[in-house]
Amino acid sequence: MKKPELLVTPTHVNDIEHLIQAGANAFVIGEQRYGLRLAGEFNRDDIKRAVKIAHRDDAKIYVAMNAIFHNEKIEELADYILYLKENKVDAIIFGDPAVLLTAREVAPEMKLHWNTEATATNWYTCNYWGRKGAKRAVLARELNMDAIVEMKENAEVEIEVQVHGMTNMFQSKRSLIGNYFEYQGKVLEVENRKVEKNMFLYDKERNNKYPIFEDENGTHIMSPNDICIIDELEEMIDAEVDSFKIEGILKSMDYLVEVTKIYRKAIDLCVENRDEYEDIKDDLLAQLEELQPVNRPLDTGFFFKETVY
Repeated sequence: MKKPELLVTPTHVNDIEHLIQAGANAFVIGEQRYGLRLAGEFNRDDIKRAVKIAHRDDAKIYVAMNAIFHNEKIEELADYILYLKENKVDAIIFGDPAVLLTAREVAPEMKLHWNTEATATNWYTCNYWGRKGAKRAVLARELNMDAIVEMKENAEVEIEVQVHGMTNMFQSKRSLIGNYFEYQGKVLEVENRKVEKNMFLYDKERNNKYPIFEDENGTHIMSPNDICIIDELEEMIDAEVDSFKIEGILKSMDYLVEVTKIYRKAIDLCVENRDEYEDIKDDLLAQLEELQPVNRPLDTGFFFKETVY
């Protein structure tokens, strides 16, 4: 039985070495000009350095180019993809066909991961993009466990599933909060990388706080809870899902390192010693719960329920 890749989204290039030591196999990085909802901003020099650090320990670097592109950015794509190719990035994450077509022209050997975050809901769609050139599909977060397993059984591409962290609930290309403050005659510094500058939407009825931030790609509203299925990995490991993702958006490096260590232990035991995993998985969940901020409880997302729209 193979072990799934443990994929983490770091907040800074200096995090990568610590996360490798904690057990991560791969990383999603990039800059917000081309990638959506990144845990940290990685310029070209950061990407070059990240690849060197990761490859030294046989880890992989995937660069996000899954933003929504308008005409004015199309001419930039080839140069950026060539830079990633020259620096031996392991894969590009895309959603827009413009990235796929440009990569075919300038870096046809580049591995591509298809990720729209919302529309990877059936295996026919995954295979459609696989036949267009993608090697992996990143599944929508709204799928339950049965659907995930069925998709893996029928997919012609690798399958990636988020197992921990917050998820996106809403995105607008508009700077909604910034525009509101500007309308009031106030100046709002848009910044989503520093914890002390987080903004929230508060739902008094449910006592939920929804993190909200703005970047070059617009306004993003995130889930009030964090997904966690540390104690429910068996079905996906048995189905040989290829990659488990820990989402690092709005998380500290210390938090990510500890979470990565716990998932590394869980994955290794689930593959190598299932009985021991069954014995300690409740303890592993308890350890993760201790790491959580008071206002961000853990839940299992949609893994064990049908999506209701």
